[in-house]
Amino acid sequence: MAQMNKEVLMVVESVSHEKGVSKDVLFEAIEQALATATAKKHRDDARFAVSIDRESGSYDTYRIWEVIDPDRELEEEEEPNPDAELTLEEAKEKDASLEIGDIYRIPAESVEFGRIAAQTAKQVIVQKVRDAERARVVDMYSPRVGELVSGTVKKTTRDSVTVDLGNNAEAILTRENLIPRDSFRIGDRVRALLVEINPEHRGPQLILTRTTPQVLIELFKIEVPEIAEDVIEIRGAARDPGSRAKIAVKTNDGRIDAVGACVGMRGSRVQAVSGELAGEKIDVVLWEEDPARLAINAMSPADVKSIFKDEDTHTMDIAVEEDNLAQAIGRGGQNVRLATELTGWNLQVMGEEEAARKQEEESLGYVSDFMNLLAVDEDVATVLVEEGFTDVEEVAYVPIEELTTIDGFDAEIVEELRNRARDALLTREIAGGTDGTPAQDLLEMEGMERALAFEFAAAGIVTMEDLAELSVADLLDISAKVGEERAAELIMTARAPWFADEADDDGQGSVDDASGETSAPAPTVGENYG
Repeated sequence: MAQMNKEVLMVVESVSHEKGVSKDVLFEAIEQALATATAKKHRDDARFAVSIDRESGSYDTYRIWEVIDPDRELEEEEEPNPDAELTLEEAKEKDASLEIGDIYRIPAESVEFGRIAAQTAKQVIVQKVRDAERARVVDMYSPRVGELVSGTVKKTTRDSVTVDLGNNAEAILTRENLIPRDSFRIGDRVRALLVEINPEHRGPQLILTRTTPQVLIELFKIEVPEIAEDVIEIRGAARDPGSRAKIAVKTNDGRIDAVGACVGMRGSRVQAVSGELAGEKIDVVLWEEDPARLAINAMSPADVKSIFKDEDTHTMDIAVEEDNLAQAIGRGGQNVRLATELTGWNLQVMGEEEAARKQEEESLGYVSDFMNLLAVDEDVATVLVEEGFTDVEEVAYVPIEELTTIDGFDAEIVEELRNRARDALLTREIAGGTDGTPAQDLLEMEGMERALAFEFAAAGIVTMEDLAELSVADLLDISAKVGEERAAELIMTARAPWFADEADDDGQGSVDDASGETSAPAPTVGENYG
């Protein structure tokens, strides 16, 4: 039954024009509202559908049934609905062309677009308008995730700031995404990075931040035209939001000073970025492909005297003058922490004396390793360390030409060293794959020296437990220079945790005298090449 209603067309026209929502969306909302109003007139669980003519405003109402598979699996709390569902057999009796999933419908009496229907339609329309606006915002801002956006502060609370971006789009800056010194009032202009879009119906839709390094990068792109033109490239950034930041830049045109261009005339460009970030101090440094050179630049304004790079641990020891140590580290470790983040290396800052002492200790350890593993005297081991070798694997597999260029190393000596290095590697693998590095508990054991710990580790004695299981005779076989008395002391120190365990077990178990012999047989230690 068709029913004419010009009021439907008037509602659709006015709301569509006022809210900028598609007329089809509004027609569907009214159809849904009329169908709901029709269903309320029936006591059963019947379902209805309404179809509105988009030109005349007339509409028809239908009672509908869905053709279902009776053997389908039902969700929890879901029950069959005979008032709105038909089995395939029942549907075939009404229309032979129907299949599972089809809709069977018959005309029904239409309700008037009166007060109740209009009220229901209004509620549905309001929700549809909200959904349409949210969908429009998602479509508008999805391509802009990762970009800076700007707007005016609409509302502030203790936990967040709501930003009006215009065109019915609102975004939120939560407290953790605000710079600690940020203070905004309603109406203030604010720039922030769009990091997330929440398409759900509840909660804030656009999520902003002002604390990530990307905010710094995007601001420099705005202030420095050369960056937008790809003449200057930003290779990294690190921030302590609101306090200090470092940014590394390089030029793709040798005629341009990358750092100078980013700083600007009399610091104008970097000051503009700093002002946007609540006065954050910014160090602009030159990017270097060499990690050590980059680390030196990243430590600015500290003056680096020397640097030692350990590829295996991805660590650099940076030495500065004692008077410059506090500046190099920064307040609360800020300067070295930002430099570490910028370079991607673990930077350890120390005074020149400490650095020299540490390097000497490590060199002695390497010398001791070579003396024991390669069965060479101290002079030969020292030469290898001075030439930059730190492990027998390097000696075993480095090109022969690199070794023969060392003063005093002829082809015969080189070949013998390489053979001994390969034998040492084989022994290491048989001993359990140790890389010749002692465990932390062995290094920190009372009475243990670093060089001696490395000597033990090279022979497969890596932990205190390994040492505790040896006899004095075993230990003297590994290192005769230790001496019988000290060997016994070291073994008893390593066994100290055993005594503690025995005390916990009410004194059970036994340990013999300080000669280092135990009631348990000592394990066999592989042949020692030291």
